[in-house]
Amino acid sequence: FWDRALIIFLLAVAFITVAPFIYVVAGSFSTEKELTERAFFLIPHTISLNAYKYIAQTGEVFRGLKNSFIITVIGTLCSLFFTATFAYPLSKVHFKGRTLILNLVIVTMVFSGGLIPTFLVVRHLGLYNHFAALVLVGAISPFNMIIMKSFFAGVPVELEEAATIDGCNDWSIFWRIYLPLSKPVLASIGLFCAVSLWNDYFNAMIYLADPLKETVQIVLRRIVLLASGGDQINSAMFDFDAMGAPPDKAVKMAATVVATVPILCVYPFIQKYFAKGVMVGAVKG
Repeated sequence: FWDRALIIFLLAVAFITVAPFIYVVAGSFSTEKELTERAFFLIPHTISLNAYKYIAQTGEVFRGLKNSFIITVIGTLCSLFFTATFAYPLSKVHFKGRTLILNLVIVTMVFSGGLIPTFLVVRHLGLYNHFAALVLVGAISPFNMIIMKSFFAGVPVELEEAATIDGCNDWSIFWRIYLPLSKPVLASIGLFCAVSLWNDYFNAMIYLADPLKETVQIVLRRIVLLASGGDQINSAMFDFDAMGAPPDKAVKMAATVVATVPILCVYPFIQKYFAKGVMVGAVKG
């Protein structure tokens, strides 16, 4: 009895968690009449693609998706590389100055230079209006670095001693021993970095001035603002069906789906590592 009750409870919790997103997807295919009359639904009675037609034909959605994809992939790889190479030496107890560097890292978790000094540094380095500004600003997260350091510290020292006897140097040990064993933590931190870079709106708005370099979040925001004007949507300019211009609510839901689905597709590929990675640093009995 209790097992069945627990399964039913977990299914109910899962439905409550997933239902809002299903409603957003369903609402993006709905008409204005249905969105007005039905407060909540999971399957629309009448399916309309006008919201997606408006998004696809209005702005540079595909260019924004391409820019966001480039920034996310390169930024995630750079973040993993910098974080791993920073955490590896700090995981060694014989490393001189290890405590001082760790304390300085912890300080940055509480205090930061601020927005204006960071902007001035980015502009002085010639990174303004370049993708590198989004990739390098915050490339190393102190929290992620400490998690990876803890994972490296838990690797048996006997593996390193055996590799040293076989003639491996520190760089070879890092690439051939530690990184292959670190797939769970790399997958978890990589997912966090990818989601953060994909959803990054504020930094893209500050550091990118060229419209051709806008990320998908910037493009979708402009589309949603245009749709919110209502009378600014000229049906003659778009290939709408007989239902006419889509309501602004449907456009906002469609924009949410367009911005969310691509990053959701990443999770199934790293799911088997993610469960292990999130437990790194947990208390073990």
